[in-house]
Amino acid sequence: MLFELTEEEILIRDTARAMAAEIAAPLAPVLDRGEGREAFLKNLKTFAEAGFMAVNVREAFGGTAAGTVAFALAIEELGYACAATGVTASVTNMVAEVIQAVGNEEQKRAYIPKIADGTFPAGAFCLTEAGAGSDPAGMVTRARRDGDHFVLDGQKIYITSADYAGIFVVWAVTNPDAPKGKGISCFLVEDGTPGLVIGKAERKMGQHGSATSTVHFENCRVPATALMGRLDDGFRIAVGELAGGRIGIAALSLGIARAAMDAAKAYVKERRQFGQAIADFQGIQWMVADRETELEAARLLILQAAAKKDRGEPFGREASMAKLFASEAAGRATDTALQLHGGAGYCADYPVERHMRDARITRIYEGTSEVQRLIIARDAFRQ
Repeated sequence: MLFELTEEEILIRDTARAMAAEIAAPLAPVLDRGEGREAFLKNLKTFAEAGFMAVNVREAFGGTAAGTVAFALAIEELGYACAATGVTASVTNMVAEVIQAVGNEEQKRAYIPKIADGTFPAGAFCLTEAGAGSDPAGMVTRARRDGDHFVLDGQKIYITSADYAGIFVVWAVTNPDAPKGKGISCFLVEDGTPGLVIGKAERKMGQHGSATSTVHFENCRVPATALMGRLDDGFRIAVGELAGGRIGIAALSLGIARAAMDAAKAYVKERRQFGQAIADFQGIQWMVADRETELEAARLLILQAAAKKDRGEPFGREASMAKLFASEAAGRATDTALQLHGGAGYCADYPVERHMRDARITRIYEGTSEVQRLIIARDAFRQ
């Protein structure tokens, strides 16, 4: 199969690469120290104005309408420069796409343009709970009907961008008597809604620039018009949108891994031992060759999943394969990159230790590697 990029896709990739190198990459180590939030939000606005927060959204709603392949290419480049920027853009695109896919016309026109132009710094996807991570159907957050409103009560955890999101896509149980996974609905909750309370940001191993927080719903009243899609049909929406989100995290994984390996290749060409650059040693060359091969394979899996989504074909299995392989390959690539730096790689003076920490979460969020294997295996047995 020939993956020949269109002129538009090449333009988006190259623009993302240039912008990320100019404004995101210099900020990445600052964010890693827990600083630079104001500059980060300014960058998010700049990327939104350039079209990177609604890449696969129709132009009628302010989107770029460039497709999933372009989205994957953009997220890879953002992740290469700054993992926090990459994951924020990936999730925000995901929020815009789910509103476009299942929202009504009023919801689309009310919220998507604000995501696309950066009025909302980010969007948040509120699905995970303490007892409902890999099994989201086990959620307990409730939404009860009260006249012309729904009242939400519960807690979501590990919510990306919650600190600065302008709109939250929230899943809650609306029919507790329904079979598991059948009585869940999806709501749009704006930042500032009374009863929506953002907890403090988690202290994480990596991706420090991306806020990850608990979100509490305490007698949170939203109008009945906040219901997105059909009542009790939210779980189907969640499962469908998670597949698209996995393409984004796969691309992010590839971007982080590329950054680590590029740093390592530059280092081994300069580092000399026994009278020559260590890049001249066969052992070093084989380590690089293995990782480069895996990253190329990851790229092809990502493009395949993205292309199938753009053609309107089923892509869930391919998205899981891409996410599984790319995130696992990123773990190996960042570990190899650190090893190639020797003792220097273990020091914060070099970026590879940050890349290694940033890459670790990609095997967990948007579905763990173990969940991806379950999805792939079940589909293989069905076939």
